[in-house]
Amino acid sequence: MNWINSIVRPKISGLWKKREVPENLWIKCPETGEMVFHRDLEANLWVIPSSGHHMRMPARKRLESLFDEGNYTRLDAPDVTIDPLKFRDSKRYTDRLKDARAKTGEEEAIHVAQGKVNGMDMTAAVQDFDFVGGSLGMAVGEAILSGMMKAVEAKTPFVMFTASGGARMQEGILSLMQMPRTTVGIQMLREAGLPYIVVLTNPTTGGVSASYAMLGDVHIAEPGAMIGFAGRRVIEQTVREKLPDDFQTAEYLLDHGMVDMVVPRQEMKDTLARVCGILMKREVELPAMIADETLTAEVSETEEATTSDAQEPKKQPEVAE
Repeated sequence: MNWINSIVRPKISGLWKKREVPENLWIKCPETGEMVFHRDLEANLWVIPSSGHHMRMPARKRLESLFDEGNYTRLDAPDVTIDPLKFRDSKRYTDRLKDARAKTGEEEAIHVAQGKVNGMDMTAAVQDFDFVGGSLGMAVGEAILSGMMKAVEAKTPFVMFTASGGARMQEGILSLMQMPRTTVGIQMLREAGLPYIVVLTNPTTGGVSASYAMLGDVHIAEPGAMIGFAGRRVIEQTVREKLPDDFQTAEYLLDHGMVDMVVPRQEMKDTLARVCGILMKREVELPAMIADETLTAEVSETEEATTSDAQEPKKQPEVAE
């Protein structure tokens, strides 16, 4: 009877067991409500294939999609003081940082790396919205400034992918001081003659949009990204007017001259390489032209006929006596 207890009974009882399905196996499109398999969404760079809605993309995956073959070198950020103000509200600031690090597996809300984009050396920084809302703190400011200095040393363009809710309130005035400090880094890039390109992703708000997010040589936005300083409700209560439905979207800012172009995520890599190549005055190799034999023969015959006509003496018109 052992085979009944060890084999048959487990199989029968397994029929009534509830199968565990991961919660993130299917992802719902916010616009159409369509369910998309997570692997299909990842293969399409987190863009819903049918609606074209751009979902939030993980910072590491963005770097992998940007650099050639996903190869890049992560730059170490300088160490900063943790919780300089000993801030505490309903929870200690240090505990919030521990939770964010356990959730994301990252030390801070910024990734800075160097690599090649279509063969061109480039330095890029990506803000991680999953880490405390991508907020700008001392560590983020130091990492951005350090990355800009490395770009100046390597003489590479600097591309900034913004995604943030603004300055980190737990660090008070120290977080606000990162706004002018990053501005100094941008000035260093300009004095070195290096491009500073900003890619505005969803969302880019608060102190980030009031500083380095709007100081680029070229501003590129992803479709549907929310970009602004204050929230929609705050603005409506202040001006006492109803705002347009597409207010603070990438397309609205493009129509009003605040953004240079709106580029889909699949075309972002080629667009950045092309823009940086133009600003760096990089030589462009034109494809070799292969002449068609038939066309060459026709051109040769035309040239010979033209030459023979030119060599024949022109007949003088007869004058009547």
